Amino acid sequence: MQSVKPPRPVVVAAGWLAAALVATLAGLGGIRLVGDSLTGTRGGVVTEQDVARGLAAATPTTAPASSAPPRPSASPSSERPAGAVFSSAGGTVTVRCEAGDQAYLDSWSPAPGYLVHDYDRGPDDDVEVRFEGSDGRVELTFHCLDGAPQREQRSGGNDDD
Repeated sequence: MQSVKPPRPVVVAAGWLAAALVATLAGLGGIRLVGDSLTGTRGGVVTEQDVARGLAAATPTTAPASSAPPRPSASPSSERPAGAVFSSAGGTVTVRCEAGDQAYLDSWSPAPGYLVHDYDRGPDDDVEVRFEGSDGRVELTFHCLDGAPQREQRSGGNDDD
């Protein structure tokens, strides 16, 4: 008895379908592994109102009075001083003063349309951050006076220094 071979076009079509199936499954598996970085923003889009609420929550406020007595700390030097938040057209900066009136940049965040061009985090006598955007340059310099951060602001054009 003679074996019946399928016609050549059927074999070619079956091979093509198998290769397409393998390629599709591999692509879907790769996208699933990479996840949100290709298909969207992790956690969703943040609105201006969400950012404003987050900044308001991060702003230091006085603690509500409680009936429990305050707990003593291990030592006064282990406490981290509270930071002060400063806003400008270029962005928002949180600065704190450490022992000896040394300024320290805790955090900085450029405003929409601005980027951080340069910064000196400290701790130092003077610390600074420079935001640059299409509207120009905003340079914020901070120093401490009697344990409180003080700001000096300079704005300018787009020239590189």
